[in-house]
Parts: sequence; structure tokens; C-alpha cells
Amino acid sequence: MDFPRRSVLTLGLLALLGASPLGAFPASAEPASIVVASTTSTEQSGLFKHILPAFAAKTGITVKVVALGTGQALDAARRGDADVVLVHDRAAEDAFVAQGFAKARFDVMYNDFVLVGPKGDPAGTKGTDITAALRKIAAAKAPFVSRGDRSGTHSAELRSWKEAGIDLPAVKGEWYRDVGQGMGPALNTASALGAYILADRGTWLAFKNRGDLAILVEGDKRLFNPYGVMLVDPDKHPTVKVKEGQAFIDWLVSPEGQDSIAAYRIGGEQLFFPSAGTVRAP
Repeated sequence: MDFPRRSVLTLGLLALLGASPLGAFPASAEPASIVVASTTSTEQSGLFKHILPAFAAKTGITVKVVALGTGQALDAARRGDADVVLVHDRAAEDAFVAQGFAKARFDVMYNDFVLVGPKGDPAGTKGTDITAALRKIAAAKAPFVSRGDRSGTHSAELRSWKEAGIDLPAVKGEWYRDVGQGMGPALNTASALGAYILADRGTWLAFKNRGDLAILVEGDKRLFNPYGVMLVDPDKHPTVKVKEGQAFIDWLVSPEGQDSIAAYRIGGEQLFFPSAGTVRAP
């Protein structure tokens, strides 16, 4: 009779402690994680697959990347749908800080944009001058694919048309294809059409379906492509994981994070170049 009584008492005590008779230890806490809103170029180039395992091993923090165009990534951060944002449109990033959605912007890395097009180059664009190349494309009405997605690459493209003195809304016709997609799908469209396209070098190097496309214009200083990272301001969104998000930023700009970025290569070619050291505050 004593055994059943002790069993009942034990079960009752376990119930009071919130434990299961099948396991006396409470479930472990969920692992720390953050959401990073970033660009399709960083995702599709393979950079995150390269650097995030090293960050997780160092800190135990997992990162979920939401890959969007820069404009959409910043919008997600404004809504509080991300803890950190890593993008590449300096004017839009500075506006994000000025509007109070982040307290500071940190330089992380850079690469450059390139004009890609058919190897035969029917518009005669090959060289180092992006504005001259775009004028020739517009004059020839040569097929051109635009991302059209408010990404950093799309912003750079529109800025380049403007610098070339081209009134794009007035001159574009069937030759100008606005696809509203990320860098990879846009490159696929350009490959299928034999069209020109402005691409970030990182995604281009990782792109497999090149077909007849090749880099035609590169090296113009106007094609410089810097990336910045920002912690979403918890004063705007109290749900932001400040400690974990700041840990990610600190790691990115640390020697270890910068070395990890620099080490990422495809075919021996470096895709991104570290640039940590500059902070932009309002």
C-alpha cells in the first residue's frame, strides 16, 4: 500500500512543479535568433551561406535572412518586421537613419556594378563609361532588362540613366523590359533575350545561366556599390532584438567578420571587399 501512495504523491509534486512524469527536466529555452532584411544580391551571390555559419558558431545566434530589393527591405524594417537591415542604396539608408528608424549606419563592404550584355555588343557599349554606354543603348533601342523592383541595383540604374542625360520615361519602349524581379531572375531574362542589364558583380559571378552574356562596362567610379548595416531602432519597435542584432553588426564589422567576407570567392575571384570603420549617425 505504501508504494501506490508514494507514486501518487510523486505525481502530484511533479504536477505542482509543472514537470512531466516522463521527464523531470524542463524544456530548454529556444535558441537566440534574429531576422535580417537584406538584398537579393547578398543572398543570391551566396555570401550569407558563407558567413552565417561562422557567426552562429561564434555566438549561438541563428540568422533568418529575408531577401528583398533594398526598398522593400527598408520597408520591412520600418514595419518592425526585421531586427537588422543590410542593404546597398546609400541615399535610402541615410534617409532611413534621418527618419529615426535606426540610430546609426555602419559600412560593411563594397563591390561594384557592371553592365552585362551580348558578347557581340550590338550597341557598341564596351568600355569603362557607363553613361556613354547607356546613351548608345537608348539610341539603338537595344533590348535592356531593368529589375524595376526598387532595389539598390534598380536605383543605381535609374541614377545612371539620369546622369547620361536620358529621359527614360520619354524614350523607353518595347526595347526596355521592366521585370520587377530580383537580380537572379532578371539576369535569366536578359540571358534569354540577349539583352543588356546592370548587375552587381557578386550576383553576376555566382550566376550560372549566362548564355551569350558577358561584362561589357566596368571600372567606372560611378558604379561603386557600398553596403551598409543598421539595427532597427527599438524606440520605434520595442520587439527588436537589440542584444542579438547588435551582436551580429559587431561581428560583421569585427576583424573576424571582415575576414570572412573577404574570404568568399567564386572561381578564385573575390565578390565583396570589407569596408568597416565608418559610422553615419544623424
